[in-house]
Amino acid sequence: MTKILNFIKKYPFSILTVIVIIYLSLFKPTSDKLLKINNIDKVAHFIMYAGFCAVLWFEYLRSHRVLNYKKIFLWAVVCPIFFSGFMEIAQGLFTKDRSGDWFDFLFNFLGVVSAALFGNYILKPVIRKKDLRRNVAPEV
Repeated sequence: MTKILNFIKKYPFSILTVIVIIYLSLFKPTSDKLLKINNIDKVAHFIMYAGFCAVLWFEYLRSHRVLNYKKIFLWAVVCPIFFSGFMEIAQGLFTKDRSGDWFDFLFNFLGVVSAALFGNYILKPVIRKKDLRRNVAPEV
């Protein structure tokens, strides 16, 4: 039970993001003028999974001083890609108003890859620089 609570404390926004993605993926979409724009759903898929991956990177970097690239690759890249594939399959199997779409999966994948690059090359140096500033003793 302690491990679960520690996990929730380390990754609250990641857990919330998963819940939001599940809801958005399985609810009945509204008839909205915005949905009439061609391929707007692809942009939404890209943003949703880029955001998911970025949140995972941020929370991992915030919680771990030493970066384990195998872990972060597994949890912040591979898992969101598999999760997005699972959600596309679930849409096709368990909803009447949604369908699984390979192009949605492609944009999910592109969002994850973009956020992984952002996390590694932009977010990591910013957070590490902030950590270094926090650990430096004040000058006398």
